[in-house]
Amino acid sequence: MNRPHLSFEFFPTRTPEGFEKLKTLSQDLLIFNPDCFTVTFGAGGSTREKTFETVRTIQDLTHKPTAAHLSCIDSTKKNILELCTQYKNSGINHLVCLRGDIPSGMGAHEIGEFKHASDLIKFIRESFGAYFNIAVAAYPEYHPQSSSPEQDFLNFKFKVEQGADLAYTQYFYNPDSYFYFLDQCQKNNISIPIIPGIMPITNFSQISRFSEACGAEIPKWIKKRLEKLAEKDPENLEELKKFGLEILIKLCENLLRNGAPGLHIYTMNQYAATAGIVKGCFI
Repeated sequence: MNRPHLSFEFFPTRTPEGFEKLKTLSQDLLIFNPDCFTVTFGAGGSTREKTFETVRTIQDLTHKPTAAHLSCIDSTKKNILELCTQYKNSGINHLVCLRGDIPSGMGAHEIGEFKHASDLIKFIRESFGAYFNIAVAAYPEYHPQSSSPEQDFLNFKFKVEQGADLAYTQYFYNPDSYFYFLDQCQKNNISIPIIPGIMPITNFSQISRFSEACGAEIPKWIKKRLEKLAEKDPENLEELKKFGLEILIKLCENLLRNGAPGLHIYTMNQYAATAGIVKGCFI
């Protein structure tokens, strides 16, 4: 039996020191033999060049496929064609195609030539055929800007029809939402791997802010415990981190035991929590 898929997501750093730490992190995580790494793309393409540099460096260092995030926001056919050609010429053949977050102050009419991730996928398939392995986002709890859960699922189905190879989900802490999403995929003859996105819990205010922005539900019993642990000792969050790790390991074990094809961990460029989850589930 093959081991489940395992991948790690990074974000481009702002400083040379941060970049060196990220290079070290990517090599440290090789101990877990991941299938691939992914690197995010800032709002409005704000880290476009740093994403390219980070992807190329990590793939060269680790000899693991490294996927570049591409965003519709503020993108044109010309710059997507140029960027994908750069990636192809550098031997990079994994992409994560997203609509992306609309930056503050930008109207929907200013998004660019690609309004939806499906438009981006279609253009890349028409331009490069099957060269790129393309991942997309899936939202078990549905995208907060979608008009309805039904419409959000149709949007996902259309991305698959345009040529997506796999999907990484938004993170969640309620496994029922993921299993229901899998059921919907099965009913709609969607057979690509739907890999759960896993967000470590190390900081209560941070995870609350992230979850509010992306529409991820933190179950009330978890939120209450995190809140109390954060209040108990704001300067020493070891108990909170320990509880967060326990929750994530149980979640991941449940997902893998019941049909999830693997895990995609949002590392936040940190080793300890990421390694704790993998060790708890795979070792």
